[in-house]
Amino acid sequence: MNNQDIKKVVLAYSGGLDTSIIIPWLKENYNNCEVIAFAANVGQADELEGLEEKALKTGASKLIVADLIDEMVDEIIVPAMKMDAKYETYLLGTAFARPVIGKKLAEIALAEGADAVCHGATGKGNDQVRFELAIKRFAPDMKIIAPWREWDIKSREQEIDYAEAHNIPLKISRETNYSKDKNLWHLSHEGLDLEDPANEPQYEKPGFLEMGVSPMQAPDEPTYVSIDFEAGAPVALNGEKMKASKIIEKLNAIGGANGIGIIDIVENRLVGMKDRGVYETPGGTILYFAHNQLEMITIDKDTLHTKQKLAVDYADLIYNGKWYSPLQEALTAFANESNKFVTGTVKLKLYKGNIIPAGTTSPYTLYSESLVTFDESDYDQKQAEGFINLWGLPTQVQALREQGKL
Repeated sequence: MNNQDIKKVVLAYSGGLDTSIIIPWLKENYNNCEVIAFAANVGQADELEGLEEKALKTGASKLIVADLIDEMVDEIIVPAMKMDAKYETYLLGTAFARPVIGKKLAEIALAEGADAVCHGATGKGNDQVRFELAIKRFAPDMKIIAPWREWDIKSREQEIDYAEAHNIPLKISRETNYSKDKNLWHLSHEGLDLEDPANEPQYEKPGFLEMGVSPMQAPDEPTYVSIDFEAGAPVALNGEKMKASKIIEKLNAIGGANGIGIIDIVENRLVGMKDRGVYETPGGTILYFAHNQLEMITIDKDTLHTKQKLAVDYADLIYNGKWYSPLQEALTAFANESNKFVTGTVKLKLYKGNIIPAGTTSPYTLYSESLVTFDESDYDQKQAEGFINLWGLPTQVQALREQGKL
């Protein structure tokens, strides 16, 4: 399809630096096409304020906003938590949101009769893959425009120059020009001084952290929380029933105030380079920790160890943009089945960036105090001798062979 044939484009629009300049760029380079801006509400809160006015002023014909919070949480985040999926200690914040955004972008483009979809992901990052695999799954014939793979702009500095030349208002300055991504689950920080792993992040600098405070600035008294789970899914916080997305929202506030969930990592991108980022995931870090505590007493050894192995594959799948795949469906089924008895209450103590277990209970516990106690019990310790003899028989036979005694 030639550029001149494209009359209508649906743009995944956040109002950030990249997508702010993409609207006029599309109109300049694609024959003054109609641009429909699509904003996904994945829990970025105040970032949606004033978005419609900005989109229209910069050339969009309209803004469509879709609330995808619960879809992201219930269909992606909760299964990933059940699997304890982490990518190199990263709790997959950006990766969790991209599948549902890409899917909705494709659906809106088809409904609007668009000729193409567009996103602001760079040619260096993972998001281009995540968006486009979702689009290919739900609109396989749709043309995809990725300006970072087409335009002459080479840096965020040049993006700001373009925005200023086109009178596009920005919420950032050249000095605070971190590349950020925010949703209900997390906030990422990349670029500027963080590009050099030798530089210490400015956690105590006002405005750097947005979801919480540095552990050094957290209260001197601990905060206790209790979380109830049913079949591996969070269902209540401090005894109050609520949906999972609301639990995450409240834990973000509690965890953030206590300096929880801040990590500084260099991760291996899908495209083959290493990338340094600082991530804030206060509520998610607490939920993962609590869920893991409950699994300890409710899942048998073989299932737990198998799940720990599969967690690496599941995290890779999410990170690499293959959420809409048969493998995801199979692994999610395993996550759900392995969590059918992960029901109970976990109490935690939060203190200056630390999460400290404070008690776990479950009606389906496999922990037997009467078996493990150091006091008198019904367990016959003499039985261990036969077990060890059989378990160690191959080792014993090998030693006998080496000694020429077989």
